Amino acid sequence: MAHVPQIRIPATYLRGGTSKGVFFRLQDLPETGQVPGAARDALLLRVVGSPDPYGKQIDGMGGATSSTSKTVIVSSSSKPDHDVDYLFGQVSIDKAFVDWSGNCGNLSAAVGPFAISNGLIDAGRVPENGVATIRIWQANIGKTIIAYVPIANGAVQETGDFELDGITFPAAEVQLEFMDPAAEEEGGGGSMFPTGNLVDDLDVPGVGTLKATMINAGIPTIFVNAEDIGYTGTELQDAINSDPKALAMFETIRAYGAMRMGLIKHIEEAAKRQHTPKLAFVAKPADYISSSGKQVAAGDIDLLVRALSMGKLHHAMMGTAAVAIGTAAAIPGTLVSLAAGGRSRDAVRFGHPSGTLRVGAEATQVNGEWSVTKAIMSRSARVLMEGWVRVPGDAF
Repeated sequence: MAHVPQIRIPATYLRGGTSKGVFFRLQDLPETGQVPGAARDALLLRVVGSPDPYGKQIDGMGGATSSTSKTVIVSSSSKPDHDVDYLFGQVSIDKAFVDWSGNCGNLSAAVGPFAISNGLIDAGRVPENGVATIRIWQANIGKTIIAYVPIANGAVQETGDFELDGITFPAAEVQLEFMDPAAEEEGGGGSMFPTGNLVDDLDVPGVGTLKATMINAGIPTIFVNAEDIGYTGTELQDAINSDPKALAMFETIRAYGAMRMGLIKHIEEAAKRQHTPKLAFVAKPADYISSSGKQVAAGDIDLLVRALSMGKLHHAMMGTAAVAIGTAAAIPGTLVSLAAGGRSRDAVRFGHPSGTLRVGAEATQVNGEWSVTKAIMSRSARVLMEGWVRVPGDAF
């Protein structure tokens, strides 16, 4: 019996922030994978090793967590005044679908370096030494990201002394600006607060009525108070991810929040929209021990935040959720701002399971409406492997 041989596709495996994923140039994908549709999704699922009922992704490039089951497609930009288009696919681990509904803020840090190293940026735009400014069109959400990529001897500088909690080794700092980060999500009417309120009473069957801030910034995010759901905000992954009842509760809250935000019309649709919205819980500062064993002092942070991604508590913080945190913190009256002390801030440092992170946002209020011009944070990125990824020729 004849078997179809494997094909090989040029690819790069990169870490960006506290995530890692498989990066492709659009032009390098097979023809059927260069356009949206079932063939592209099937290809990316096979690359990453999904769907995997064992939940391990052993037969693929995925790492069996939401932070490591990711794919990115980069191409020369079709938008004026932009260098590249960046399309992000969050690949489900145990189910056969790719979620295209949002961005990955962490992998955003790797897009500029990848584009430079793979010939997608005009050589005249890259200094011999200094910083290259790369304007990225985030195609999932239709927003601009500006990446400031360090360059040494004409190539991307990857090594350095910038430390990021959640990442073991230091690397070169990549600064990111998320321009006009309020997402124009369906059902939200382009509003940062789709319900029109900074805080809502969210009725969740089986849980109760919770105070919630629901915001479209960076990524649609639902914030609730930790104490309202029986937590302190100092929890690490095992405290929640080993508790099926807790995970079910969080998913129920997320689903009803998605309905209230207008992101889905029927509660059952939440299961097919795992990547968005995100759910996070906040609390006032408190001392705790991070997952690495490092002491985090209450006096060194403005608030505590824990966030869930793809049904599990995240080991650190999603970059897009960090944008939502910075944005909400800049607007007095949100649950995030109240946890941080209640005043307007242009930057906050929050505690997450792996340590701390600082994020800034520029917010203004005009005629009672809040807007944010940009959110700012620093990440790092590094190539882990490059060459070809192989998949069976009949996999897509």
